Amino acid sequence: MQKGGKIMGLQDKLKELEEKGLQEIKVTDELSKLNKIRVNLLGKKGPLTEILRGMRDLSKEERPKVGQYANQIRDNLKEQIEARKAELEQAALDRQLASETLDVTLPGSPVRQGQPHVIQQIIDNLEDLFLGMGYQIVEGPEVELDRYNFEMLNLPKDHPARDMQDTFYLTDEVLMRSQTSPVQARTMEKHDFSMGPLKMISPGVVYRRDTDDATHSHQFHQIEGLVIDKNITMGDLKGTLITMAKELFGDRFEVRLRPSYFPFTEPSVEADVTCFNCMGKGCSVCKNTGWIEVLGAGMVHPNVLKMAGVDPEEYGGFAFGLGPDRFAMLRYGVDDIRNFYLNDVRFLSQFDKRG
Repeated sequence: MQKGGKIMGLQDKLKELEEKGLQEIKVTDELSKLNKIRVNLLGKKGPLTEILRGMRDLSKEERPKVGQYANQIRDNLKEQIEARKAELEQAALDRQLASETLDVTLPGSPVRQGQPHVIQQIIDNLEDLFLGMGYQIVEGPEVELDRYNFEMLNLPKDHPARDMQDTFYLTDEVLMRSQTSPVQARTMEKHDFSMGPLKMISPGVVYRRDTDDATHSHQFHQIEGLVIDKNITMGDLKGTLITMAKELFGDRFEVRLRPSYFPFTEPSVEADVTCFNCMGKGCSVCKNTGWIEVLGAGMVHPNVLKMAGVDPEEYGGFAFGLGPDRFAMLRYGVDDIRNFYLNDVRFLSQFDKRG
């Protein structure tokens, strides 16, 4: 009876341990707590091990019965711990997925896009204008031959006007173009006038050995225009320049032409517009003249036509050249051309036309 009582006592303790352990496993809500329960219940110093130590007082016949019962309880506790662990791990994963879920129905955050550079905006504006007037846009090489950059523009090697442009020479015959006029020479040379007149603009980068300062740069932009046809007059040139100036600067500004000199045009003129600062009244910006120079132009010199294979007795034309960099300075009141090339986003973002 005494030993039978010991068996019952051990089994009761095991049963009580199982029920208490299962309850703790069931209510725990953290993996760290669950691990502590596992250690407390099944570890070497845990109550299950302590209970099993009492088996030494049992007979050899009784020990297997208690041992089998203890193993069943231990296996059940392990199984429930693993099951609860899987539940808690899945719950943690579900919470993580829920917190990281993207609501695809929400409106997207606006992403600020870049914009064309202010000088490119001026170029695009002029290209749109002249395309609408029936011109074509023609580009050419920046590394140019002396023949096209100077000689075909009525500037032979000994011509003093070459000193007006301090040029980057790569060899005696190859240079970095100092103007976009060579594109006009190349185009005239190839154009078939039996198919119609030539109307073109040639935007691009040009290079001169200037010292960089507030109003000069060794690399800048030009847009040159050319029209070759029969019966072209100075009136056609003036009308074109007025249309272009009003497109860029608005109707408030007047345009005037002054006699000037360029080797590739005859007669030659410089175009001025009303001073932006004083609106023609006279100020320090316009040197009290009320006018600001914006471009040079003129009727194409007969020698230029001849060298391109065009008969000056039958055809005539006009040409003009302007600097988008200078136009941007005048249009927006910028007093230092270097600001356009410093890549300061704070400065350049002022000219974002999208608002």
